[in-house]
Amino acid sequence: MIKARAADREILALAVPALGALVAEPVFLLVDSALVGHLGRVPLAGLGLASAVIQTVVGLMVFLAYGTTPAVARRLGAGDRPGAISLGVDGTWLATALGLLLGAIGFLTAPLLVRPFGAAGDVTAQASVYLRVAMIGLPAMLIVFAATGLLRGLQDTRTPLAVAVAGFVANAGLNGFLIYGLHLGMVGSAVGTDVAQWGMVAAYIVVIRRRARAEHASLRPHARGVLGVAGAGWWLLIRTAALRAALLLATWAATRLGSVELAGWQLVMTVFTTIAFALDALAIAAQALIGHGLGAADVPRVRAVLRRCLQWGIGAGVALGAVVLVLSPWLGHVFTGDARVLAVLPAGVVLIAIAAPLDGYVFVLDGVLIGAGDARYLALTGLLNLACFVPCALLVARFAEPGVPGFALLTASFAFVYLGARAVTLGLRARSPRWLVTGA
Repeated sequence: MIKARAADREILALAVPALGALVAEPVFLLVDSALVGHLGRVPLAGLGLASAVIQTVVGLMVFLAYGTTPAVARRLGAGDRPGAISLGVDGTWLATALGLLLGAIGFLTAPLLVRPFGAAGDVTAQASVYLRVAMIGLPAMLIVFAATGLLRGLQDTRTPLAVAVAGFVANAGLNGFLIYGLHLGMVGSAVGTDVAQWGMVAAYIVVIRRRARAEHASLRPHARGVLGVAGAGWWLLIRTAALRAALLLATWAATRLGSVELAGWQLVMTVFTTIAFALDALAIAAQALIGHGLGAADVPRVRAVLRRCLQWGIGAGVALGAVVLVLSPWLGHVFTGDARVLAVLPAGVVLIAIAAPLDGYVFVLDGVLIGAGDARYLALTGLLNLACFVPCALLVARFAEPGVPGFALLTASFAFVYLGARAVTLGLRARSPRWLVTGA
């Protein structure tokens, strides 16, 4: 009981502030969806396509946070605080380089990136405009990823919370003013988010510079450190690519069903993303605590964190699912007034709500294995999980009826087949001792 209470204190001390910071990220999408949704079905569907591309690029780079957090935490657990900070700074430099490169490519090729979805011409045009402007903020998004990973590794989730809240407030105010005050439409939404993201970068630069000076850690990039972060992130990149491929495949299947179903899928994925980020607070705590515990070679503490994080994750999934289930008949009206979208939406929202406890189990175990540095296993099983989902998505796209039946079938395939496969592969690994590797 004493160990359980100690683990709870450690978990909640990191998870509660992380929850606020993580929820702020999908809230960016919630605000965009709500504001753009009232512009009409075509802009909302265009936002859905553009968001799928942006989230794919950013999602593939999530190793900048998820790779940095456990690496910094291991160094910290081993007693090397200056080395931990330097390693995180190298990750931030890598994020800057990748962000500038990918942002430039995305800006120049925006129409080509949305065309393969095969949406109607007016939807594709709206998506291209939004995506091109949003790419200006891509470097900022990746820098925020890496800086957040550094602070989480140092067992600090309060600072990312403060920065995220400030970014959300700026984003909401700017987007409302630019979309409706200056009548810039979708372009205003993208510009407002860009400005908010770069403001967050400025805040992180101040914080990291102070931490580095206090510990006499270098702020210069080190080739060995930068390459080390990149190399460690390779397997996480594959793992995330498999996840993003599943999400893109689902978006493609929704496109085949029709523009109404695509707009509805954007809103269902917004709800799912909000639940996911809320539950991911526990995964973030697990990453930091598991990395720190393994760095300190404290296996009993690691096992206690695993057990309690799972209990918290499943319980939180039940609670969040219940809230979404109760709100499902009315939730769509927050985002759109389109009667056809509102007709298909509740079925998908209900299924997402029912699957929330499974989400909690999956996300926590994912965070535990990332914190342990078991990225190779996550990458290989990520490909296996994707292979389980591909036939389901293809069958829905080919044979499902448009409207509620097809929309519900697509949501169920993603929520239970894909996430169920992840639950099985992650659960099997967690029962094995092979991921318990100690040392810095």
